[in-house]
Order: sequence, then C-alpha cells, then structure tokens
Amino acid sequence: MTVDQLPGRVREFANYLNGLLARLDQGGGWCAVFWQRDPDGMRACLDGREVPPWDVVAALLQDLATGYGPEAAVSEAERARPLHADALAAYDARPGAGDDLSDRLDVMLREQRYAAERLAQLGRALGSAHSREEAESLNLDLAWARDDHERASARCAELRSRLSRLSRLDAGPTDAPAAGGAAAGDLDGRVTGGAGSGSGDGSGAAVPAPVPAKQRKRRRGSARFAGMSADEAAPSVVPRTPAPPGPADGRRRPRGARFAGGAEAAARPEPVQAPPDEDAGQAVAGAVELLVRLRAEGRSGEAHALLAEIAQWPAPRLPPLADALRTAGLDADWATLLWEAASLPPDRLVTVADALAGADRAEDARQILRQGVVRPAAEIGAAVLALDTAGRHREARALLDTCVQVRAPEEAARCAEPDPRRLVPLLLGSAQAISDQRHRDLLHALRVAGLAS
Repeated sequence: MTVDQLPGRVREFANYLNGLLARLDQGGGWCAVFWQRDPDGMRACLDGREVPPWDVVAALLQDLATGYGPEAAVSEAERARPLHADALAAYDARPGAGDDLSDRLDVMLREQRYAAERLAQLGRALGSAHSREEAESLNLDLAWARDDHERASARCAELRSRLSRLSRLDAGPTDAPAAGGAAAGDLDGRVTGGAGSGSGDGSGAAVPAPVPAKQRKRRRGSARFAGMSADEAAPSVVPRTPAPPGPADGRRRPRGARFAGGAEAAARPEPVQAPPDEDAGQAVAGAVELLVRLRAEGRSGEAHALLAEIAQWPAPRLPPLADALRTAGLDADWATLLWEAASLPPDRLVTVADALAGADRAEDARQILRQGVVRPAAEIGAAVLALDTAGRHREARALLDTCVQVRAPEEAARCAEPDPRRLVPLLLGSAQAISDQRHRDLLHALRVAGLAS
C-alpha cells in the first residue's frame, strides 16, 4: 500500500508516530526493544501499512515520559488515543478486514497460550533452581514471559473489540458479509488504556485488499509487537544474564502498557519495619556493574528489563543505588528506574517515596508520586480506601494530595467513584490544602459527575 493509497486517518496516525519516535532515544527503552524484536513491524507502522496495537503506543509514551517527564506523556496520550482509534477505524474499513482480524486473533490466542505455558514451565524450573544465579536468571525470563502474556491478552481483547464492532455494523442494513466489509471499527472503550472511538474514513473503499495471510505470517516478532507470526509464536527470551538479587515472588514485571493504567488493585499493607538487609551493598554494586556492562555492549533491552526487576527491591536499597548510578554516569537509568517503580502497587509506591524523602531525595520522591498517580482514577480511589481502612492515613493522604495536584479536576473527581461517601471528603481536604481555587474546581467537577451535591 503506497502513501497515496492510505486512508487519511491511517496516514495521519503514521505521521504522528514518526514524529513521536523522532523525539525518543531509539537505542534505549521500549523503543529499542521493538526495533530489536520486530524491525519489519516497526517500519510497517511508520509507513502506515499497519496500525500498532495500543500497548505499543503506550510503551512509547512511557519512553517519552522518561525523557520529558510524566506531564508531557499525559498530554501526548490525550492526543494519541483519538488518533489511534480513528486510524484503527479506517484500517478496519478495508475490504476483507474482518477475515484479517480473525486471522490475527487466532495467532494471538496461540501466542497467549504459549506464553501461559512458558510461565508455568519457568515457574516449575524456578522451584527447582540449584543456585542463586540460576534463580535470578529464571526470574528475568519470567519477567519477559509475563510481559509477553500480558501483551497477548491485551491484544486479544483489542482484536475481539474490533471484530465485535464490525459484526454489529454488518448486522445492520448492509450487503457486506458478517465478518468483514467496508465498515468502521473502534476501540469501543474496552482496550487497556484506550479511550477513543472512531468512524470510517469514506477513502477506505479505495484501499487494496489486505495482505494474504501467508505473506503476513512472514513477519518476525512475538506478542511484543504487531507482526507476530503463527509459526514463530515463541518469544525471543532475553539471554540469561544473572540479575542482582530481588524478590522472587513474581509480583512485578516490565510492562510497556503500564502507562495506560495497569490492573494493580487494592493496596497490601507491608510491615512497618523491614528486617536488616545484609545483602544491600553487594546487590547495589552488582546491579551497577551489570548495567555498565550491558550499556557498554549496547544491550539496551536487557538493561531495561534489569531495571524493571530492580524496581522490585526493598525500598531502602534505592537511595544508595541512586548514588551509585550517578557515580557511574548512569543518571538516565535512574530516571528509567523511577518510572518503573512508579507502577508499583500504591502502598509500595508510597513506601519507596518515603525512603527517597528520608534520604534527602525529596525531588525524586515527588517525581515518583507524580508518575505513580498517572493510572486509572478508580484504581487510585480503591488504593486510598484500602490504605485508609488499614489505618495508613498518611500514605492515603500522600496519594490523594499528589493526584489532586497533578491531575485535572475532572480526572481527580473520578477517584471518588469506588466510595463517594468516604472519598469525597478526603479529596476535598487535599484540594483545600492546595488552594481555595483548587477546592472550588474539584467540588464543581464532583458535582458535575454526580458524586457530590
């Protein structure tokens, strides 16, 4: 499909995607992972021959946040979502789009099953690991396998939503076949992080038929990107490079889609006092040494995965790690690590912020809280309720204060949805502590949303 043949909205999104990547370090972060694992898929999306899944766009926005700050990424996400939804709608208006989507769903379901089997295999292997080094290596493989499974699951949901939209449209007074036709599709509000809907692009009728399945399946990749093939469904696992010690409970994982809002729900209380961490110094030194080597060898994807694992560490380890990274000239890795840690469950997020603030890293503490509240408002509300119920009122207030400060009143107001009776007074208290104007704006937003009288 040439540029001139592209539907207008697909071409518009391709132009947007090119502009976004021009602002990123394409040798680092998730951008580097995508280029390494599926260069053909990346080029197809940049040329407008494909529209990437939303989780890919969200991962690139995460890279943007690392370089330009969370506020820039939030603003960019508001622009990207409707453009992406409109591009999908126009792309799905092609003749035969329903068959194409069905083929892709079959492939992604197989990838989802494979990833689940891989997780089970790695879990069993971890249980019988014979050394600490082997366990650490398996934990790293587990992190990537979880990422593959989460991406595959999100893409299955996205593809089902698009197929459902096509089926509903084709059920109307039209002669198009039930599974395809020149109908418009949208995200239907059900894809992780998706918020837009789109309409058809009348140019859709001039688009050639989709690439035959046999040719489409020659693309390389895995669930990590759009061009995953059925006969190459196994993810390319990161080489087994020992990672520094970290929890082996599997609660954290690298998540490119986390910017769009992960599904970590209620907070879980942690012990007020952790036992002495006798291995902290050795862990910090090992992490920095390994990161220096990975960066020197240009293995950016593995370095990013390592940082995601380090984000699981006990909070007291992070301040000395920050100092060690700065001494080694790895300030950018510290920024990436802060972003990764920002996706921790809210109670652990506040614990990390406390540790940073207590080590005279107040700005880092504020940054991780600002990044951490860029998640679905209802999730913030549920976490505040859990913290408040557990008697952790200061942590609950820290989350709400940051949320009210950095998010628009309309977004902050939605935090009250899980329990307006309890959450509205807490939200208004946080707003009043900022300013009278913020209190008035939030109260108005709560009233408009029907959450306050």
